[in-house]
Amino acid sequence: MDDALRRGASVVVGGSRPAGPGYFYAPTVLAGVPRDAALMSTEIFGPVAPVIPFDDEEEAVRLANDTEWGLVGYVFTRDVDRAFRLGEALEVGMVGVNTGLVSNPAAPFGGVKQSGLGREGGRVGIEEYLESKYLAIPRS
Repeated sequence: MDDALRRGASVVVGGSRPAGPGYFYAPTVLAGVPRDAALMSTEIFGPVAPVIPFDDEEEAVRLANDTEWGLVGYVFTRDVDRAFRLGEALEVGMVGVNTGLVSNPAAPFGGVKQSGLGREGGRVGIEEYLESKYLAIPRS
């Protein structure tokens, strides 16, 4: 946050810790975030959304994938074809379409790149704990 603000970003909403006990941070939206700001290449586990303008889908995907991280991406659209197209193009382990909540006990959870290897949860996650065995028996 500090790096982005020093580089010219501005806080649209949020941007501070609320008063009271605990380790909370207000949901924050930043505008005018330079593409080389640290938070553009850091995995932020907090409610911070940098808003970056783009000219077309290809540029949006390139910007989103230009990081070594890949836990989750989000697509907000009314166009189902666009949701599938962008969901496939994003280099992430999970994609939320028109939702900010992707966690679901019945679904696999995990990322790609430096955000993880393998999955937990769902059928795919259970398979991580199983050993397969192949038994070959020739016909007589």
